[in-house]
Amino acid sequence: MIADTETRPAGNERAAGKNRLSTPARAGRAVIHRAGPATVAFLLLAGIFGLVFAVMSPPFWGHDELTQFGRAYQVSQGGLAPTEIEDGRGVAYGGEVPATVEALMGFALDDYTHNPGEPFPLVADPGTYQRLSDAPVTDERKTVWFTNTAAYSAVPYIPNAIGIWAADLIGADTGTLVRLTRLAGLASYLLVVGFALWALRAHRIQWLAFTVAVLPIAVFQAGTITADTLTNALALLVSALLVKGLFLGDRLGRTETAAVLACAILLPLCKPTYILLAMLVVLIPAERMGLTGWRRWITWVCAALGAIGFAVWMKIAAPTGEGTSLMRPQHQWYTVDTGEQLIGILTDPFGFLRTFWESILRRDHEWFTEFFGELGFAYVNVPATAIVACLLALAVSVGTAERFTHPDFRRTLVVALIMAASVAMIYVTLYMSFTPVGYYIIDGVQGRYFIPLALVTLAVLLRWMPFRLRGPGDREPGRGAAVTIVVAATIALVATVAKYHIYVWA
Repeated sequence: MIADTETRPAGNERAAGKNRLSTPARAGRAVIHRAGPATVAFLLLAGIFGLVFAVMSPPFWGHDELTQFGRAYQVSQGGLAPTEIEDGRGVAYGGEVPATVEALMGFALDDYTHNPGEPFPLVADPGTYQRLSDAPVTDERKTVWFTNTAAYSAVPYIPNAIGIWAADLIGADTGTLVRLTRLAGLASYLLVVGFALWALRAHRIQWLAFTVAVLPIAVFQAGTITADTLTNALALLVSALLVKGLFLGDRLGRTETAAVLACAILLPLCKPTYILLAMLVVLIPAERMGLTGWRRWITWVCAALGAIGFAVWMKIAAPTGEGTSLMRPQHQWYTVDTGEQLIGILTDPFGFLRTFWESILRRDHEWFTEFFGELGFAYVNVPATAIVACLLALAVSVGTAERFTHPDFRRTLVVALIMAASVAMIYVTLYMSFTPVGYYIIDGVQGRYFIPLALVTLAVLLRWMPFRLRGPGDREPGRGAAVTIVVAATIALVATVAKYHIYVWA
């Protein structure tokens, strides 16, 4: 009895000490519980590595970053429609940028076009980049060519335009202007995709969405200036909400409903090839979005607005197609003819299918690698270590996802066919707008174009594939699976950053 009485205070002191020590941990767990573990992990990884890429990548070395910045700057100055410019080579579209930016663009273009091979660094003269970046932005303007991005609407460039406005407000120099434009895009990616993961915080499939969102190529693009940053973010958002409302059978909150309806309108204006993904919102039962009575038609109205916006912008941007062949080698100028390619598809569909099949046989290994990352115009492929780590993260995240009981077979089949049609649109679009007439393959396809379709495509497979990972004692995978996914994603990003740095800067 005495022994019991004497040991109680010591036990209480240990418990009290444990409670005092665990207060920060409890606060951290509360944050993770509210935001969702995948959301927190995403904000940390994408935020840190997106910032690394934004700072480490030489100016204008991202995918088409020269022309992407030109279009973003045009939008920031109120230029919404494509503007034709004088060009002795033929039809061309573009606009004005600060002269100091144009000088930095010219040096970057020459540098990554004529860089030496291994083992020399791809950046030949870091000092010149620094000198051109330190130059103050003046009122002098130069006209630059960006026919390829003039075909995009202003919507995907709104975050970049905000970054340009901020740079102008503080009187930033040329390098800071470029970095703020990049960081504004990164902020939009973190905000939109973070919300998508928050919407899935109560479901294990959040880890599959996380894995897609932190693929090295997705994070790299988020840290550079490109229309793909907001496009990928909106596609992941609409995909996450489709999975929640359609495959998980869960009810969407008011904010989530507003978000999915906004995506139906905005995503087709970012990149037309993903219009079908946006239209899938009509398959979500209205009651799961809290829409009753006449409000049930709001989903269809938003989908119709998205389709109308798509059609109107395609009409506005159609003339830019005449100038896209100037992006090809000089001997292939004027060989891209959208009308002739369309006639060819309609009159000889089997010939087109043969070209499509040969394109797969000749290029699918490149698309596979590019899905994980070919980093901008340095053309640095992510290392094999990163690809293996990403595959591990994908395998575990797929294996830990819920078993879906929704939707029924017919509706799932519709989603599967829409995804197949969306993939086909990527090939057909590039065949008509970038491939020379009579060319032996469909040119211009890149693996990164399939990222916006990945989550919904995998959800279809999960609906029809009942197999899942199980823990000891046939338990559902727990914290260990989540840790494995995060660690694998981190390894992939660390290895990618290391390889990019040694190739570019050495």
